[in-house]
Order: sequence, then C-alpha cells, then structure tokens
Amino acid sequence: MSKDIKNLAIIAHVDHGKTTLIDSLFRHSGLFRENQQIETCALDYNDLERERGITILAKCTSFDWNGTKLNVVDTPGHADFGGEVERILSMVDGVLVLVDASEGPMPQTKFVLSKALALNLNPIVVINKIDKSDTRVSEVLNEVFDLFIALGASDAQLDFPIVYSSGRNGWAVLDLEKDERKDIVPLLDTIIKYVPNATVIDNEPFQMLVTMLEYDQYLGRILTGKILSGTANMNSQVHVLRNGTDGEIERARLTKLLAFEGLKRVPIESAAAGDIIAIAGLEKATVADTIADIDVAKPILSTPIDPPTISITFSVNDSPLAGKEGKNLTSRIIGERLFNEAEGNVSITVQRSANGEFYEVAGRGELQLGILIETMRREGFELSIGRPRVLFRKDTNTGETLEPIEELYVDLDDEFTGVVIDKLIQRKGEMVDMRPSGVGKTRIKFFIPTRGLIGYYGEFLTDTRGSGIMNRSFHSYAPHRGQIDERSRGVLVSTDSGKAVPYALFFLKERGMLFVKPGEPVYEGMIIGEHSRENELDVNPTKEKQLSNCRAAGKDDNIKLPPPRQISLEQAIAYIKNDEIVEVTPKSIRLRKKYLDQTTRKKMSRMKEGGL
Repeated sequence: MSKDIKNLAIIAHVDHGKTTLIDSLFRHSGLFRENQQIETCALDYNDLERERGITILAKCTSFDWNGTKLNVVDTPGHADFGGEVERILSMVDGVLVLVDASEGPMPQTKFVLSKALALNLNPIVVINKIDKSDTRVSEVLNEVFDLFIALGASDAQLDFPIVYSSGRNGWAVLDLEKDERKDIVPLLDTIIKYVPNATVIDNEPFQMLVTMLEYDQYLGRILTGKILSGTANMNSQVHVLRNGTDGEIERARLTKLLAFEGLKRVPIESAAAGDIIAIAGLEKATVADTIADIDVAKPILSTPIDPPTISITFSVNDSPLAGKEGKNLTSRIIGERLFNEAEGNVSITVQRSANGEFYEVAGRGELQLGILIETMRREGFELSIGRPRVLFRKDTNTGETLEPIEELYVDLDDEFTGVVIDKLIQRKGEMVDMRPSGVGKTRIKFFIPTRGLIGYYGEFLTDTRGSGIMNRSFHSYAPHRGQIDERSRGVLVSTDSGKAVPYALFFLKERGMLFVKPGEPVYEGMIIGEHSRENELDVNPTKEKQLSNCRAAGKDDNIKLPPPRQISLEQAIAYIKNDEIVEVTPKSIRLRKKYLDQTTRKKMSRMKEGGL
C-alpha cells in the first residue's frame, strides 16, 4: 500500500548548504506568505547552531507540493553527529546527497552515503553552490560517481538523477547550459518523480519505530518516528517494546499526537501509515523502541549505531572558585543530566565510576562532547573535565590492541603542504592520496589514529595561517601504532591565590604566552599560561611591586601587556594533559592541575615515574 507521502533526508558534509537549500524549498512551496519575514537557516533554531553555523540536531519538517506531502529531514553534516544521521535514514524512503560544487564529496558525505546505499535507498545528487567562483562541476561529478562505485552502489543507484542548484539564490536546473535559473521547481519535481512513496506494511496493526527524542517543558518527552503500519488514533491503547528484552516496557494511551507542518508541530486526531509524527505522554519509551498496538508482540528491528571512539570524564568542580557562578553543582544533578542526554542521543554512552566521583562519557569526537559541555554550562552547570581518552579494543583472535583510525582530508595552500605532512606523520598518520584541488590548492588524504588528532586542530590553523580546512570521519579499528608525543611545551602554574597583578604579569610574559589578564582571579594550581620551554614552571602572578622611598626616572611608568590568549572550550579540552583538568562554569573556562598543591603534584609525579 502506498500513500501520497514522500519521506526524504538531506545529507551532506558540514557547510555544504543543506539548511539554506531547505529555506528555498520552504519559500517556493508556499509555506510562508510573500511578505513574511523569516530568518535564514530557519531550521537552525538552536543557539549553538546559529553561533557555529552548523546543524547539530536532526529536525523534521513538512510541506505540500502539487498534492503530495513531503516530509523532509535536515541532518547534521559533521562526522561527530553521525549517530543522528544513521537512525534518521531508517525512516525515510529517499535521500538528497548535497555536494559542494567546489569542495566535492567529503568524509561525512562518504560516511552517510554508505549507510544510505546499504539501506537500498536511491539518492538524488544535488551539486550545490554553483554560483561560487571556484566551481569545478565536471570534476566533482566524476568524484561523486567514483565514490558511488567505491561504496558498492547497485546499477539502479548508479543511475542517479543530477540537479544543479544555488540554495542561497533559490534556483535549481537540470541542465546548466540550457535551463533558465529562475526558481527551485526543477528540484521539487525531481523529488516527486524519483523518491518513492512511503513504504508501509499492509493489513497490520499500528507500529512505529522511535528515531528521535526531545524534551519539552510543557509536553515532556516527545518521541518522533515513522508509522510503519496501521493507524495512530487519539486515545488508542498502545505498548512499548524494546529489542533484546522480553515483554512490554510500558503501556499507555495516545493522548497527544503531533504532525509536522513547516517549522511547527500541530495536534492531530489520527495519522496513517507512512507518515512521520511525534507522540507525547509516554514516560519510558526512548530511541530505537517500538510503539505498537497491544496485539503486536515483536519489536521492529532497529539499525545498529557505530560505537563511540573517544571518552571524557565529567566530575564536580572542586576548585577554590567553585559555586560562584553556577547553580547546578552536585554530582547527583550532573549525573541525572548526563543520563538524560544519553537516553535521547544514542551515539553517546555514560558510565558512573565505582566510587561515584566522576562520570565517563563516551562519544564520536571532541566536537560532539564539547557541544554537550557547552550546553550544560549554559544551563548553569559547573564541571571539571578531564583529557579526552581514546577507546581501545582487543582483537578477539590475536589479543592485539586495536585503536580507532580516522579518515582525514586536509585542504590547504601548496606552500603549507610540507609542514602539515611532517606533523601528521609524526602523529602516526599515513598519507594515502595527494592531488591538486584548485589553483594553488592541494587535498591530502590520511589514515591517522584518533588520538593523533587530539589537540592538533589549533596547531594546524597556525601552520596554515588560518586558511587550511580539516575534515575527518571514523574509518575503522586497526592495530595500535605506537607512542605519540603529547604537548611539546610546558605550562605556567600559579603558586598563590588572589587576583593577577599587572606588575607580576609584565615579568611573566617573557616566560611564555599568558592565559589570564590583570584583575582576573587565580588560585594555587591554576594554569595561567604556556611556558616557552618543555618544562613546567611554578610562578606567582599575584606578586605586587614593593613600595619604597626611592624614586627613579621611568620607574612608575604604566605597564603595557599583550592581550592574553583566549582558549575556546574545545581547544582547552584538547590542550590539557592527563594530570590537568578544565574547569567549566557558566562564565569562565579555566585550566588547572588535577592536584592543586605543589607538594602533592611532585609526590604523585615521583610515584608515577617509579611505576607505583
């Protein structure tokens, strides 16, 4: 049985224009009035998404075109949020593969496309940003075709339709030479023609697989998914089934059904098979569970999610400045927040330590976990964050240690290739491809351990003078590649508590790069700068000028200091070593030693050197 409903996802690498293209679809479908003012990237309504210019959370939207209902899902483009994309693909019947006309297919494009092809979805390829000055359309199209072949696409999948577009300017064409560039209609017509109607199971009771979970302050838990069979009716009795468990998890009535209309969710009385809806009111159901009629005994099989590759420890903030800026301070509240996050985000896992002092949070990458930390600090949490740790495996046959390997692409000016290749090889990277990607530009492909990229991004930007682009995605597990050197320079550690004084900082600036400014509170064990040498240096940033009756020309001149180095949250997490911590509060990000007391640090260092 088929419905006049088409479910499709838009997948692409970060910053290739997914959300902007959806804006154009909205405008032309008649969803908004002609004079209605809407923001660009309307689906990126999360504050962090707007600030960073990326999609973090997958979102559903819907509009009608020529009598057909189109349910469109905007998916994240960064590899760290791949878990969002993997489960979304299970509820759509077609995908738009969006590729930048200049950059071509990137790691996230390859990652998501492989998942879509494995599910036998036939993609529509959209070459976007045709209006850019450095487009290379024919080369990019060849790269896309080569990628399809490399991923084992079938003959039907290789016969993909091609649309050329400029999402920002709101037009799409099927032929770049002949067609007039006036509107987005050719893309909409291509979707109607090539995306199959929603597939459903005939003559079966109501069944729905949950693929997304959100929290609403009024409605509580909101579960989104595609109805696989039957009809969802208000007040009908349902139960929740979970893979790997016997019996039902929960039984309830459907008291709130919501359908998607544009950017809004609207209440409905019923929904038919094939449609994507949201259900509110259930207390225990979560992602990958099946909501079904009480006559259904077996859950729907859900798509397995790739495992996390990196973990970070979360614990309470126990610094001398704790409790001055945040309101959520205790281990219990932090734990509840983390377990709630893991319930809705299937790509992360949370484990509590045996002594209950910290929580181990595992995810896909530094960015994903950094977004979680940033979200929590904006909610009023104070946290202590440890250094990222790569999750190793053991080969069941040989007992050999395996580590996650990333597929890394770097795009940079030709003059910087030497220094970048040298540093990535030092980090155990293996260069597998190198080719020109434009005038004076080079694209290099590496296979490199995940731990080799921790803390490298800032150094990469410095080496390429801010012009380099680095993209990565998980590739596979491979044998451990040996020791990788950590941070090459030491740090300046405060020996006293108080406020940083200009007089002291003036003499410390020659020792290295400072992280603090005059008047900023510091405490014993806090890292206030980076030393110019490899060793760690204990300093006193609170030391004031001694007053005397002696006067000399120029002695009382104003002290001039260079601006301190501003470190972002992700940079701070990647910068620290194993004996260091990032203190995160709603207003501040500070680096500190795990043991604040200088004597204790030296004692622990001797014990480590002695193998104790």
